[in-house]
Amino acid sequence: MDLVDAKRSGTAEPMAVSFSSSERPSRAEAEAAVRVLLRWAGDDPNREGLLGTPDRVVRAYEEWFAGYREDPVEILERTFSETAGYDEMVVLRDIRFESFCEHHVAPIIGVAHVAYLPNKRVVGISKLARVIELYAKRLQIQEKMTAQIANAIQDVLRPRGVAVVVRATHQCMTTRGIHKPGVSMVTSRMLGAFRNNDATRREFLAMIGGAGSIDGNA
Repeated sequence: MDLVDAKRSGTAEPMAVSFSSSERPSRAEAEAAVRVLLRWAGDDPNREGLLGTPDRVVRAYEEWFAGYREDPVEILERTFSETAGYDEMVVLRDIRFESFCEHHVAPIIGVAHVAYLPNKRVVGISKLARVIELYAKRLQIQEKMTAQIANAIQDVLRPRGVAVVVRATHQCMTTRGIHKPGVSMVTSRMLGAFRNNDATRREFLAMIGGAGSIDGNA
């Protein structure tokens, strides 16, 4: 049973992550936590330049992590079948995203490339971009995000294959720790025909400009 069937039968947790009011801190508590961190960093949260910072940080978090409030299944289920029999590859490339590392809450900046082979139905291309943004707007590791995007498309659209390639830079590596700027990470997830058919995979990689040495075994 995949995530779509499990959701429909009521046996799976919803894809949109939510908390009850008793579990989720209030806005006032969140702002107080920011003030604690400012004090821990060595500054005075009561000085003029920082008075509005807790409110601004909380509002930024609402935007940065909006993906917890959305469901990829609901987005991808809005498909249409009037395709005049089109069954060739659909590719969306160079989709810029911004995410945050779940280990350090440091930015992850990158691009994603997505393809699928339709099986009677297609989805609007903006919906594919929204699914990428949805998963990016959660605390993430790149490997997990790549798999989540591909699995959601496969489970909802039921295409003949799905391919996702993500290339990103991680500020937790460039601005702290090992301090290695200019390094990017590439991850891929190939399903169906993209995993099993070398020619199909090569065609996709050629369309996105190669995207490095990726053999489809992610």
